[in-house]
Amino acid sequence: MSTGHFEPADVLAHIDPDEVVTVTQRLLRCAGTNPPGQEEATARELASVAGELGLQVDLVEVLPGRPNVVVTLPGGEGGTLLLLGHTDVVPVGDGWTRDPFGGELAHGRIYGRGATDMKGGLAASLVAMAAVRRAGVTPSGPVVLVAAVDEEENGAGIRAWIAGQVPSLRGCIVAEPTELQPIIAARGDSYLTVRVTGVASHAGNPGDGRNAIGGAAAIVADFERWHAELAQAPAVLDGLVGPATLSVGTIHGGQSTSMVAPECVLEVDRRLLPGDDPAQVLAAARARVEALDLSARGLSADVEMTMDMPGFATPADDPFVRATLAALVDAGTPHQEPGGWTAACDGGFVARDTDCPVVVLGPGSVTGQAHRPDESVGVQELVHATRTYALLAAH
Repeated sequence: MSTGHFEPADVLAHIDPDEVVTVTQRLLRCAGTNPPGQEEATARELASVAGELGLQVDLVEVLPGRPNVVVTLPGGEGGTLLLLGHTDVVPVGDGWTRDPFGGELAHGRIYGRGATDMKGGLAASLVAMAAVRRAGVTPSGPVVLVAAVDEEENGAGIRAWIAGQVPSLRGCIVAEPTELQPIIAARGDSYLTVRVTGVASHAGNPGDGRNAIGGAAAIVADFERWHAELAQAPAVLDGLVGPATLSVGTIHGGQSTSMVAPECVLEVDRRLLPGDDPAQVLAAARARVEALDLSARGLSADVEMTMDMPGFATPADDPFVRATLAALVDAGTPHQEPGGWTAACDGGFVARDTDCPVVVLGPGSVTGQAHRPDESVGVQELVHATRTYALLAAH
């Protein structure tokens, strides 16, 4: 599938583990989190590294000070291999014992916010593309890395890229942390905002008011029942992605202890199964709230969906999945069977909107490291990821 024959060793010889570590550290030392949307330093450093590696690079502003980075390794006339990642990281939080933006290397691991999710994956992608270039291998089609903004919040970066001129895609590797297990199915996600409105009064005479917090409590209890119902639904995709779920993440209400609360707002995470229609999920949420008859209490409730990210499922026998498995073997990566993911990622947009086969595959653990204090990624995993991406790109 390359325009010229090559042996895996021809490409792997051009991967320097020290370079993978250095590039990861450079990205980790760029401060900034999302919220509030501070990807610019990381994006510009990534663009700088790509230029140094001899790759074509474009910065495309999505929102003020928030550019997507598009890095290209030219190829033949065949379809494009998309390597997909994101430049935003979640807030640092408490409990760190190391500098979250230090990129410290210790005991075979690199520490910092985003090491696993997912600056390590971005570094591996860059070095892999550079290795193919250095080896003098011309892929059958271009290899493009899209490092998007805003994956951790609303997906503005990937939505903007897809809204542009998307090339014909041969396949998409999402370099999110999977402990190097190829993930062929993943859930999507959506955010619901429920706003309950009541009437304020003096707490000494609560009957004069209409307590929005009480109405919100009824909604929370019903949503817990909804979550239990979802857990009992028949498994889909051989159970690869687990059931749809619902979790009330935040609740804000009331103005004073001595007042009946006139308003209460719930923010809810409702995970989606591949193929779920967000409009139908929103309609179901509204129907459940309506069935509670809060108007009988003098309350009103409004339900809106503020974010939706589709899931995806790629058949296990898809040629792109087989090519990915072959690259893993040739890279010497320990064998793991294709699996599913309960998390969500930007790959769902690619699968839905381009009809492209998607595999999530990257260094680090989404459950053991991502979004935690002292986040880190193993150097050996980074190197294996780099080797795999390079061989897949060369093919």
